Amino acid sequence: MRVRLLGATCLAVLAVILTLGLWPFHVPVNHVEWMNHGDGLKFGPNGTVFSSDSLRTAASSDPAGRSIEVWVRTQPWDSFSFLSFYDPRESAHLSMRQSLTDLELETAAADTSGRPKKARLYVDDVLRGNKLRFVALTSSTRGTKVYVDGVLAKAAPQFRIAATALQGQLILGDAPAYPDAFRGELRGVAIYDAELTGEQVLRHYETWKSDGRPGLVDADRIADLYLLNEHKGTVIHDQIRPGVDLTIPERYMVVDKVALEPFWEEFELTESYWDSALKNIVGFLPVGASFYLFLVACRWKRPVLATMIVGFLISLTIEVLQIYLPTRDSGTTDLITNTLGTYIGMAACRFIGPQRLLDFLPR
Repeated sequence: MRVRLLGATCLAVLAVILTLGLWPFHVPVNHVEWMNHGDGLKFGPNGTVFSSDSLRTAASSDPAGRSIEVWVRTQPWDSFSFLSFYDPRESAHLSMRQSLTDLELETAAADTSGRPKKARLYVDDVLRGNKLRFVALTSSTRGTKVYVDGVLAKAAPQFRIAATALQGQLILGDAPAYPDAFRGELRGVAIYDAELTGEQVLRHYETWKSDGRPGLVDADRIADLYLLNEHKGTVIHDQIRPGVDLTIPERYMVVDKVALEPFWEEFELTESYWDSALKNIVGFLPVGASFYLFLVACRWKRPVLATMIVGFLISLTIEVLQIYLPTRDSGTTDLITNTLGTYIGMAACRFIGPQRLLDFLPR
């Protein structure tokens, strides 16, 4: 009776752990819809749009200059990526992200050793409220400027974007490698092969607001323009260079999803990282306790080692299966924290005394 009860408990714990680690057990529908009123796309809980190939900006007399303009409406107090450039062949990349009420920019370029060096820039409190914003980013060797609704919001001379950062695959509503799906609206995206001036940004803001597209002249050197005005279908056309289109997939997917990311690359000194690690440790405490008591009741020769192996294998199974689930992350940090949780749960039983705990159960 005691062994059967503990066996059933182990199965129940395993079912709960697998449910928490693998939910929703399938690849969800891509939650991207055309706006009912006006141009643009509305992104739901799991939505993404991406180009089928890399964007290559045209040659420029100022190869270090580049600019992006995007109309975006964010949900209050969310933290998700709404625009990214990614090329696995290049170390450089760029992402634009909502971080609660702030705009977060992240870029990377190769350092002297050839490894990508990340840099982040925060523009405080420019995404507060459920409002449509015109965000413009201009950059050159002189640094980066961020404009919101045609007005300079921040100048960052030390924050520079590599010339190749805007030449990768364009992703709207999500980030590459990891699920970071945005909830909100995108109304248009323009990419320029030049560093725009404040006057140019203001002109684009005013004409786009009144005419539905930026008022362009040759000096603007626009490379790609997505007005998001198709209103139906799964293809978004580039208004400047035919063929450089964006695709709305039927199912949600993460571009080049990372599988079993090394723990030293996952590590971050952030509250969310430590909160996730703590949840993984606590979540596997019942695994250590229930399987250890079950093995002791079965008179297993090495219950400690067997319990640790069980905890590790359960965690490894979850992380491998998460590779195929776009809504979940797959990394080796969880292997460590889950196995640690298994050990702590087992150690607590050993400290109290396994026989004392077993005596509470019917024979």
